[in-house]
Amino acid sequence: MDRLPPLVDQYGHGVLHGDLGLGAFEAHLAAASGGHGPAPAGTTFFDSWTGLGVRRWCPPLLGLEAHCPPARYLARRRELGAYRATRLLLRGSGIATFLLAAGAPSELTSAAELAAAAEAGAHEVIRLEPLAEQIADTSGSVDSFIGYTAEAVYAATQDATAFASAAAFCEGRAPEAGEVRRAADRWLRDRRPGERLTDPTLLRHLLWSAVATGVPVQLHCPDPQPLTGFLRATAGLGTDVVLLPRPPHHARAAELAAVHPHVYADAGPYPGDTLARAPFGKLLFSTGARALPELYVTGARFFVRALERVVREWTEEGMCAPADARLITAMIASGTARRVYRLEAPAAG
Repeated sequence: MDRLPPLVDQYGHGVLHGDLGLGAFEAHLAAASGGHGPAPAGTTFFDSWTGLGVRRWCPPLLGLEAHCPPARYLARRRELGAYRATRLLLRGSGIATFLLAAGAPSELTSAAELAAAAEAGAHEVIRLEPLAEQIADTSGSVDSFIGYTAEAVYAATQDATAFASAAAFCEGRAPEAGEVRRAADRWLRDRRPGERLTDPTLLRHLLWSAVATGVPVQLHCPDPQPLTGFLRATAGLGTDVVLLPRPPHHARAAELAAVHPHVYADAGPYPGDTLARAPFGKLLFSTGARALPELYVTGARFFVRALERVVREWTEEGMCAPADARLITAMIASGTARRVYRLEAPAAG
């Protein structure tokens, strides 16, 4: 960790406010590990890669020995209280700047609350779909929905560090005004309050509206391949696009970032798979952490561990000089994110 600059985490969520019992903690740990429902009989979700990371790196931040039993760790967490434990964990994560998904009501901490707890920078990434859903809940007509959505996207540019969309596909052109009106009419006519936005025409409209602002756009796509037409069409418009795919598609995202000058990609949990497929200045770090501050700690430590292993091997093999290794890690850890998202460098301590 000492060899890296303070990290910029380009994608995460807030954390929970209150104390957690074993069951609630394990439920969030399960979600982070890709699990659903209870752990198999006789096991726990601490018996996972993420669980091992929590037991290895989080107890020392709370004054305990590494690998202590989960029950002892959670007892210490409750003894300290949720706020103090969260502060210690976030401040020990190595992350200096957080980009938090925003745009929908949540029981999680806001960017301002997380920044205060972490003594770090925190910026909002506005999710487009929840923004439109909230407007639809109060819109009385197609005209008001379209108008208020345009106003909301423009207003968000005043504070948002980036926009984000979960569109899995987008054509290489913006929909015509008539297409948007017909799609909005269909959706609003049959929609119940709180219903999620899935209409492909409206999703395209939102995404192209965001691109038109010049603010960076994150695409949280399961597989980036269906977005190639959109990426090709947005070249030269002045808006950077960052691909944040799900495993195992990080390598493909890196390849697309290499092809398109305005496209960047998340380095993924195994940066050795992506560093060979894109220029190093096209890759960025994220944890995707949600609810548990422990997930910021483990996401950062796993990533640093993997990145340092790659550049150390390259250095030992003579593939790069030590100065090159430092430059590569600095770009991926924070430098590229600060450039793409137009973030100020932290004040020198």
